[in-house]
Amino acid sequence: MSTTPISSRTLDNEQLSIYSTRVNHAGPREARDLLEPLPDADIVEILSRVSPSVAENVLWRFPESRRRSITAAAPTLLSKQWETNRAYPGGSIGRMMDPPVGILPPDISAAEAVTRLREMVKHALITYGFICNPDGFLVGILVMRDLLLADPNERLDHIMLKNPFSLDPKMKALDAMRAVLDRHYPVYPVCDVSGVFIGLVRGQTLFQQEAIEISAQAGAMVGVEKEERISTPWQRSLRYRHPWLQLNLLTAFLAAGIVSMFSTTIARIGVLAAFLPVMNGQTANTGCQSLAVTLRGMILGELKPGQHWPVVIKEACLGTANGLLVGMMAGLGMICFAHFQHAEHPYKLALVVCIAMSGSCLAAGISGACVPLLLRKLGFDPVTASSIFLTTATDIASTYALLGLATLIVH
Repeated sequence: MSTTPISSRTLDNEQLSIYSTRVNHAGPREARDLLEPLPDADIVEILSRVSPSVAENVLWRFPESRRRSITAAAPTLLSKQWETNRAYPGGSIGRMMDPPVGILPPDISAAEAVTRLREMVKHALITYGFICNPDGFLVGILVMRDLLLADPNERLDHIMLKNPFSLDPKMKALDAMRAVLDRHYPVYPVCDVSGVFIGLVRGQTLFQQEAIEISAQAGAMVGVEKEERISTPWQRSLRYRHPWLQLNLLTAFLAAGIVSMFSTTIARIGVLAAFLPVMNGQTANTGCQSLAVTLRGMILGELKPGQHWPVVIKEACLGTANGLLVGMMAGLGMICFAHFQHAEHPYKLALVVCIAMSGSCLAAGISGACVPLLLRKLGFDPVTASSIFLTTATDIASTYALLGLATLIVH
């Protein structure tokens, strides 16, 4: 929605388009750094061309004094919408709203509606007419085809689609996508709990936001911030990533501590050291499978309240079964390896590997299901750094199972 007077800009339309594209693909801080040298009028125009959620994220990265200056340079309708959007939670429909445009009263004729719409389209993109009563309640939607074919003297309340579908501003983007799955409208009205029309969300904006969220999940699992992009300076990327690596180092020391507890066993049965990476890798993969399925269920809304224990039990059974089957193959490998190394008690060692693999995969399956559930219960994002906690749990479980059983069984 282009609303800034052309005379107050320093960039032409081609340059504004280039800046808009770069802002859409940059993180909020990088976008702010890109826009900061520009005059307020250019920043307003660029932010009006990107999705409202992107504009809001970038705008609030500016210092307060500059943000007020930019807001003051924006048209009243746009600046008010920015303030309205900020009142809603991050990732909600309220953060993605464009200003409500195309508003018409229900008691005017089709001919009068056409006259008003001709003026409106000079300042904003109009897709539908939104029919509101004097109190601002949305009572109907006017489709342009129906307006075109209607009698010029017919009132809008006879032409409009009554009981229109609308979105709740507090609704999460994923919930909204489910709600619009079988509608595919280019624009969706947004109404508050009382039914007052407060904004609109374009289908493109909705799906763009969800694409950003989905693309961020893979990085969040290993401690990469959602804001980091290819264009993020390496110094800022270092600040984003390094704390998680320090946490990962701390958890790795816990697993190393388990190994040190059984140093005597490792010194006496050297072949166990060769099988520790096998155990750790297999257990970690089992846990990651469980984690991926659990997160997918949470993201898609398949995991309802009260269904947590069945999921944990299922993953525990799968972990045990997979661990037993893989453990038998690993046990055969241990027999061959022990004979090749002339190690004592090859069959006892094979039994240790089989039981340890089954037990550690059981622990991995339970951990993969419980880690995201526990994080969500504690109020954290269940995707964030889940794999760091999971790999710590699986490393400890597999190491302790293998070396502990070997200490007990092999004499």
